[in-house]
Amino acid sequence: MNSIDLILLNFTEVRRRSIKVWTSIPAEMLLWKPDNEAMNCIEMIRHVLESEHYYHLAIKNKGSLDVFNSPFEGLPYTTVKDELEFAEPYRNDFLKTIKSYTQEDLATIKIDRSESGYIRELGDMLLRVAYHESVHTGQLLDYLRSADIPRVRIWD
Repeated sequence: MNSIDLILLNFTEVRRRSIKVWTSIPAEMLLWKPDNEAMNCIEMIRHVLESEHYYHLAIKNKGSLDVFNSPFEGLPYTTVKDELEFAEPYRNDFLKTIKSYTQEDLATIKIDRSESGYIRELGDMLLRVAYHESVHTGQLLDYLRSADIPRVRIWD
């Protein structure tokens, strides 16, 4: 298995586990949040899906975007299923882009996000994108614990 295959496997596994958590949230709890400053559950799910699209475009741009016209902007929050269905074509495009890279690209392409404090190699950046989703999935598990909602087993 090469590095590209491993990165794709990581993205697939992170999303599979995220979906297990996301779909375990009772519909009546999707608007729950631990405090007034936090995102609610469905907002966090949307944030993950929208951020992945942003990161995809930034990676293709080899740096941050001056303007990001999000296809998610202004859409009403509905269900986890609807969010996933809407995001699916963007996810598929992102995975297709990853598949187009070579082993050499992972080390030689630089992603300039200086305004966020870093410039990273493509391989590093791709791992950061998956990590972003993982962190938010962990936050949602904590939300479920705080709301006294049973947590799905993600470590299978």
